[in-house]
Amino acid sequence: MNTCLLVIDAQESFRQRPSWNEALAAAYLAEQNALISGAVAKGIPVIRIFHSDPPEEAANPFSLVSGFVRPVQGLADFSAAATFTKGRHSALVGTGLQVWLTENHIRKIIVSGIRTEQCCETTARHASDLGWEIDYVLDATLTFDMTQPNGLPLSAADIKARTATVLDGRFARVCSVAQALEASA
Repeated sequence: MNTCLLVIDAQESFRQRPSWNEALAAAYLAEQNALISGAVAKGIPVIRIFHSDPPEEAANPFSLVSGFVRPVQGLADFSAAATFTKGRHSALVGTGLQVWLTENHIRKIIVSGIRTEQCCETTARHASDLGWEIDYVLDATLTFDMTQPNGLPLSAADIKARTATVLDGRFARVCSVAQALEASA
């Protein structure tokens, strides 16, 4: 198998943030779980990526001691082919993921997880620049509404549309769960 699925930062840490949105999360989890189950059924290795940031204290939901750096509630249970914890936006920085991908002869990476425009997009761009073929499964990513520097709101849907626009055909093929699984035969 020359393809793997990355499940990036699908962790309880985000539920602790004020931006968490249950409706958006439910839609994301349905797509993420379909992607995971499809990958497992096809024998595609599924890689779990966690994000941890200092300070190492219980009040910080991205701290390992907080207890929130664990799979997000509602995520399908799966046996990860490998698990990496990162402290940067790209899952390829300082984690050993790049070595694992090379040693396992991976040519195509399916990107999914939380947040669409941050760690998922950054990992996709970085991996593309390093020569991997990327399928970016937009519906199996999650992000939240934000406020622009000028104070105007920016919806999660608009953030996802922007991410799809800047990635597709340049750094990745933006696709659906079904398209990603179909292309990974």
